Amino acid sequence: MRRLLSTILAVAGAILVPATPAFAHAGDTTSVSDYRVTVSGLSNPLDGLTVRVVEGGARLELSNDSGRTIEVLGYSGEPYLEVRPDGTYENVNSPATYLNQTLGGETPIPPAADPTTAPTWRRLSGDTTVRWHDQRTRWAEPAPPPEVTAAPDEPHRLREWSVPLRDQVRTFEIQGTLDYEPPPTAWAWWLGSALLGLTVVLLARRCPRSAGPLAFLGGSITWGYVVTTALDGAGWAPVPILAGLLAVAAVWRHPPFYLTLSGFILAAFAGFGSADVFFAAVVPSAGPTWFPRVAVACAIGVGAGLALTGVLRLRAAAPAPAPTPAPV
Repeated sequence: MRRLLSTILAVAGAILVPATPAFAHAGDTTSVSDYRVTVSGLSNPLDGLTVRVVEGGARLELSNDSGRTIEVLGYSGEPYLEVRPDGTYENVNSPATYLNQTLGGETPIPPAADPTTAPTWRRLSGDTTVRWHDQRTRWAEPAPPPEVTAAPDEPHRLREWSVPLRDQVRTFEIQGTLDYEPPPTAWAWWLGSALLGLTVVLLARRCPRSAGPLAFLGGSITWGYVVTTALDGAGWAPVPILAGLLAVAAVWRHPPFYLTLSGFILAAFAGFGSADVFFAAVVPSAGPTWFPRVAVACAIGVGAGLALTGVLRLRAAAPAPAPTPAPV
């Protein structure tokens, strides 16, 4: 068991050390939503310059391998970010530097942040890829749009947006769209998770050897979900990775206590901990929109089924209590 745990920790440590791009700000986490942000393209494409939406639409990511200096302009047309061949810089005199620090833009703007003053650049990193929140791309109001309030079960194109860029004296734009998508039917995914859990218990009771392959299925799908979130820019989630490793390890070692433990961790941390995907249309994940919900439903169903199977096997293996001697 010690060798198995050492291997799990070594593999997890090897996956969790990727390089990350520069962030124009931090201070919040990605979350699900019903608003889909899409980049249509650049109004004037440039070789080596790419832009994409990451973290479920929470940020834009610009990568500049053109060898030129590209500026992202703020809300008053002032220089906000500058991605040079030697790294990324932020203008501390731009109000956007403070407005974009969180998704809601609640950070107060200091009096010195004046879009009419000359920029003062602060180096963020030596990377030529930068991510930032941009209020021009998102629906930032607390209340939904009127058309969504009137018809919440229908998709809506809310607006087309643009974020201006500058290459020396030439100005061009990142162009995209903002759409509302109705949330999925949450109760159906909960029901599917419960039915999957019952199926796992029945299969494991009828065919005890199936517990290992079922654990491998749950762990592998969990890993797949972790990979899709990392590809979307959210980073590597260590807890679901370890939960998947513990589940996959049950293929080789699955005594009742281990099944109970690994199943509980898979269901609790990779399943219930991510169950918000059942309630929103847009999830921070690359690939098909349905995959995160399938992965979380599998983590809940397979994990709970394995945990219950382990409990039932522990009870069956417990020695029967000694008979009480009859009174004389």
